Amino acid sequence: MEKQGTILIVDDNTDVLLAAKLLLKQYHKKILTTDNPFDVEGLLNTHKVDVILLDMNFNRDAISGQEGFYWLKKFHEQVPSIAVVLMTAYSDVQLAVEAIKNGATDFVAKPWQNEQLLTVIATALAHAQDKQAINQLSRQTQGLSQALSQPQSAFLGQSDAMLRVFDTLNKAAKTDANILITGESGTGKELTAHAVHQQSTRAHMPFISLDMGAVSGNLFESELFGHKKGAFTDAKADRVGRFELAHGGTLFLDEVGNMPLDQQVKLLAAIQNRQITPVGGNHPIDVDIRLVCATNEALPQSVMDGQFRQDLLYRINTIEISLPPLRERKEDIPLLVDHYMHIYQQKYRRELTLPRSALSTLCEYAWPGNVRELAHTIERAVILSEGSELAIHHVLVAPHVSASTQPTSLQEYDTFDLDELEQRAIRAALKHHQGNVSQAAKALGLTRGAMYRRLEKYGL
Repeated sequence: MEKQGTILIVDDNTDVLLAAKLLLKQYHKKILTTDNPFDVEGLLNTHKVDVILLDMNFNRDAISGQEGFYWLKKFHEQVPSIAVVLMTAYSDVQLAVEAIKNGATDFVAKPWQNEQLLTVIATALAHAQDKQAINQLSRQTQGLSQALSQPQSAFLGQSDAMLRVFDTLNKAAKTDANILITGESGTGKELTAHAVHQQSTRAHMPFISLDMGAVSGNLFESELFGHKKGAFTDAKADRVGRFELAHGGTLFLDEVGNMPLDQQVKLLAAIQNRQITPVGGNHPIDVDIRLVCATNEALPQSVMDGQFRQDLLYRINTIEISLPPLRERKEDIPLLVDHYMHIYQQKYRRELTLPRSALSTLCEYAWPGNVRELAHTIERAVILSEGSELAIHHVLVAPHVSASTQPTSLQEYDTFDLDELEQRAIRAALKHHQGNVSQAAKALGLTRGAMYRRLEKYGL
């Protein structure tokens, strides 16, 4: 049978320490001993102790057991989930009852019977493991209500390109393989991650997401791994990280390609070890998650450029799901338009029809912001339409830019520099939306975090 648990024996009699250690080490993974209860705080900081076997009297001639009650309270304050078994040579029924009332798991009289001590410690270990599981579940619930209450959009498509996506998704979702979702901004990477979770065996457990592009460097570990109260200046209370919140379920990391190298190292360690340690904490926490990542960056090129770790790419990319841009699946546009019209007509209490000319315009448009841009366009049109028909000609960001009017040859551009082209697009979007960064970001199919990074990059 596999040995389990770490047992700490605290007694001022070295013979007792030796006898208990020789007996217990045959059945448990690690045995720690000390003859001074003042050493226990340090031991609990450096070891994940499951059970403490604690003497009740440390001063010569003391028989009241009050010292044991004092240390019992101190140890539970430090590690609430720990199981404490009290022992004394001066046992009586009343003292045993008082020990249990004060939070002891059990009570042992010295000298003990070996079988009795082994049974008591085994029961205490099971009790401690149950308390640890309950404590972790309780910590998870602290941050789940908001995540679980977020409404999710439908994941739609009937084109050949999307049918291939659905086929890969259906095969991969049933496994626990890590998945990397790639595609341009606005193509539905988060919806794909939700679909993976909903079709997996973890569907009844949490789906937790984090936009890595919006996490500042000094908050990275706190966001992912959590922190303990007092770990840094603004740490007013314990915080549960996203890894622990997602325990048993799915963790979705969006814009993973924007992570600095130092953060990549820490993420890789957490994935490999399946453990995290909160900032300011001493004990690692086991986590069981299904990892789904997304990026609009070309990660293989980032690896070649030294901007992304190859070993991390291998870890997150067991299966890749590549989402096509909307311009490559135009046959899905009528389906998507109908879907978003239904949503926003209900939301804004409108009843509108869709003219054939409007649908034709929507199908011809290039959609640089992909499905996200289409959804926002339909929402604006529903709000601003004055008659009984959906009017889209005033709401497209650049209605003259359609698939049929885009340049078909690079010679038609006056520059081939991608940074210059991106700057122009950002300036045009900001001008169109009168400096509103959020609206400009939506029009470009970017998150606010990605937009601000580009503004800083180009000094805009």
